[in-house]
Amino acid sequence: MISRAVVEAIKNFIPEQNILLQEPMAGHTTFRIGGPADCLLQIENEEQLKSLQRYLSLVEVPYFILGNGSNLLVSDMGYPGVVIQIGPKMSRIQVEGCRITAQAGALLSQVAKAALEHGLTGLEFASGIPGSVGGGVVMNAGAYGGELSQVVTQVDAVSRDGESLEFDRDVMEFGYRTSALRKKPFTVTSVTFTLQPGQQEEIRARMEELAARRREKQPLEYPSAGSVFKRPEGYFAGKLIMEAGMRGYQVGGARVSDKHCGFIVNTGKATASDVMDVICEVQERVKECFGVDLEREIVYLS
Repeated sequence: MISRAVVEAIKNFIPEQNILLQEPMAGHTTFRIGGPADCLLQIENEEQLKSLQRYLSLVEVPYFILGNGSNLLVSDMGYPGVVIQIGPKMSRIQVEGCRITAQAGALLSQVAKAALEHGLTGLEFASGIPGSVGGGVVMNAGAYGGELSQVVTQVDAVSRDGESLEFDRDVMEFGYRTSALRKKPFTVTSVTFTLQPGQQEEIRARMEELAARRREKQPLEYPSAGSVFKRPEGYFAGKLIMEAGMRGYQVGGARVSDKHCGFIVNTGKATASDVMDVICEVQERVKECFGVDLEREIVYLS
């Protein structure tokens, strides 16, 4: 547990009303699961982020950067450190010509909506992704044949020491659900997307088509963290899980979705332990049946 002295020091960097102690993380993840963080900080700007990261690194207090919590499973015991939330208070979106610059806390769906409103094409695939811009670019989020790597041209970030950094696409090392920033201790503050002019009705029609496909194929009626596993080379995780006989497999309130076996859903009162038990059993069964190692895509915070 972080000390009272650290909490008092943090008040020098951000408003006291943005400091939440013993904050249940279930309210900050799309899984709706997770125990309390010692301290959750809702930052409003880059300067607050820089000051906090410098201070927490100096006093060696562990911290975790949180966006929309859409790819995150938090332990039932919570997180014994500081969670820095880059969310709605840092979500400005600006459009200039074919370029959209969005702060890290903006939702990808909001950026896709801004693109639609300005007749810009290239982000239709992101209209149904629940993640934030910051988290999305770190993991190169994608869907239905589109990935952020196709449209991102600049990423602004800060280091643990509070230094401002700028990366163009060529140095981002984008890959399948990864980027250079997934391997380095930098925090994204904003992202610039370069799109193409398009017909608004065509863009809207494509978004509606993808939304319909999501409703048909994905268990949107339950809390989840989306696809639990990365796609193994040459396979589809959901298909392997289904063929291993794991459709509907359940531990406590956590269940392999009957609708899409790549999802594990919270049927109402799932715990993080329930989810991890399902993940481990699925991995073991798929390995036994097909010799394939499923790599977890979601992040586990404990």
